[in-house]
Amino acid sequence: MIKIEYPPYQPKIKKESDKEFIFDAVRKQWVALTPEEWVRQNFLEYLIQIKKYPASLIAIEKELFLGELKKRADIVVYDINTKPWLMVECKEMNMPLNEKTLQQVLRYHVSLPVMFLVITNGNHCFGFEKKNDDFIEITLLPDYPSVF
Repeated sequence: MIKIEYPPYQPKIKKESDKEFIFDAVRKQWVALTPEEWVRQNFLEYLIQIKKYPASLIAIEKELFLGELKKRADIVVYDINTKPWLMVECKEMNMPLNEKTLQQVLRYHVSLPVMFLVITNGNHCFGFEKKNDDFIEITLLPDYPSVF
């Protein structure tokens, strides 16, 4: 398991017609504040503030296709050559991370191959690095490489 120490974060939240919205600084838009979105926004802050991943190379809800099924990867980080490098699947905090969650991100990997896969529910975080044809569990998120 990867230990995540979230940075202090003061999200912009607004309420409209009894619905709450949070400002997504990466997408530069207001999005519905769901339990999963709360995890995604906090994890983004960790990637940008603590791990120093460039916000300009992060995609949120990246559309991908599994056969004819249209899906969305929660977070995709690209390398400096704009090649997908790391994919994150976020779940709400009370959702356990299990085999089903791992299989979901592995299916996404078929359509969008990356070097690193991460699953998180905000409380727990697991990461995997692709080595040869296997995924090896990692205990730290990789630093963003300055050169590939």
